[in-house]
Amino acid sequence: MKKLMMVAMSLIMVASVSFAETSQQKEIRKERQEIRKLAKAELNQKVDRSVKKEAKRLAKEGWQVKPGALPLEKQLERSYLMQYEYDESLFPKYIMGEASSVGESYDAAKTAALSLAITNLAGQIQTEVTALVENTVANRQLSAEEAASIVETVQASKNLISQSIGRTIPVMECYRINSKKNNEVLVRIAYNAEMAKEAAKKAVRDELEKKGNNLHQQLDKVLGF
Repeated sequence: MKKLMMVAMSLIMVASVSFAETSQQKEIRKERQEIRKLAKAELNQKVDRSVKKEAKRLAKEGWQVKPGALPLEKQLERSYLMQYEYDESLFPKYIMGEASSVGESYDAAKTAALSLAITNLAGQIQTEVTALVENTVANRQLSAEEAASIVETVQASKNLISQSIGRTIPVMECYRINSKKNNEVLVRIAYNAEMAKEAAKKAVRDELEKKGNNLHQQLDKVLGF
């Protein structure tokens, strides 16, 4: 009888803990929804102001869009909205890369600009991973020597990260003709933050494995890969 009572009490305690956790999760989700709701009106106003200001500046500098493309104002609006979009954990959902390039033809300038924008994305990913690794020293998850070795690998992996970046989202594309009658194309692209994490994981982990010192396992553990 006593054993049955003890089992019953244990089940009640487990159920209570599970209920508390579920309630806490619901409360966090509710708070996040309220934050998004309250910020929506302010966000729309902020985007509207930013779009008007940026569109005016770009038009003054001679930028325009190709026939049939979305108006510059609409492209800018999409760009700003994506920059302010957050995931369930309230972290930015996208990282943005921007670049411009000049070429004799529109297509050549656009191709070069896209390549530079991807390199820009890789640089941002590289910086983020470096900061995360360096932070582990303060938290004593890695020794200073281990962190330094990983950071060194990260710093040398920019090109590999660029190659690991998958499909990007075109956000903005405009052009102007310069004084030498060449095409100057400006592009802005977006990349999912989770996919960016995977790109960094693949590039850096492969390089660490080549060194054969098991640091790739430490990287997996520390960065949650």
